[in-house]
Amino acid sequence: MKKLIKHIRRIGLLGNSEKAACADIVREAVRLIRLAGLDYCCDVATARLAGAGGATFENAGALARAVDLLLVFGGDGTILRAARDIAGCATPILGVNIGGLGFLTAVPSDHLPQALKSVWAGEYSLQSRALIEVSGVSRGKKIQGSALNDIVVSRGAVGRLISLDVGVDGEPITRYRCDGLIISTPTGSTAYSLAAGGAIVLPTAEVFTLTPICPHSLSNRSIILPLSSRITVKAVTPLPATILSADGQVVDELDAGDEVVIRRSRRAIRLVQLPDSSFLEALRRKLHWRGTYL
Repeated sequence: MKKLIKHIRRIGLLGNSEKAACADIVREAVRLIRLAGLDYCCDVATARLAGAGGATFENAGALARAVDLLLVFGGDGTILRAARDIAGCATPILGVNIGGLGFLTAVPSDHLPQALKSVWAGEYSLQSRALIEVSGVSRGKKIQGSALNDIVVSRGAVGRLISLDVGVDGEPITRYRCDGLIISTPTGSTAYSLAAGGAIVLPTAEVFTLTPICPHSLSNRSIILPLSSRITVKAVTPLPATILSADGQVVDELDAGDEVVIRRSRRAIRLVQLPDSSFLEALRRKLHWRGTYL
């Protein structure tokens, strides 16, 4: 377990301003940081929400570049937004859960004092999480996006199937007739992909998961591919609209014939892992698994 406490002198606080409960836990974090004799700063929205003093920065990217550790308060959606904003920055992230399921947020809000005590003692490790990116041309213009969880190509509001031609490393896989296709990272395997019937993948695995959404053919199942793969998805049907999104954020619409490429990004984020944290234990607890286990 690598100890980096000598380098942690300034902590950034980034909260979800839409969660009123976030204010109290941010103030508690400020108290604990001051008690440890360390410095802190916030983005403008978090400082306004919690009434916190200290230096402020306009956005998450600027905040992350100015600190040694970033505390993110909210749910997994807050972590996803932070990941997009700071991608490529080496500043570690420690997620504090004020949301629901929370696979990316390592610390329940009521365990914050114990968690920070471990961090101050250097009792933590860092885990790199890969980002993926999508690029292509839509309606004659270049489009691109990045995601920590998944890239999704799906139908619009009309209740009809779309057709997608999918290939990997220059070789065709199949033409899917479905509501959509999820291209997931290991991190995203417990998100939309899981809801659509995809496999649960350990975050340290180096794979993509391709999961069709409500496929017309019963033979269509999730496919596991190396994270080094180059995946192509071409929209075939003109109607209904085919929507491209990254971590739930719409990138653009695709017309028939438009093709996008999904691959591993050169950028990544680093998440703080505490000594008592375990992905498998989180699965058992959060998914309410029962029965005997080793």
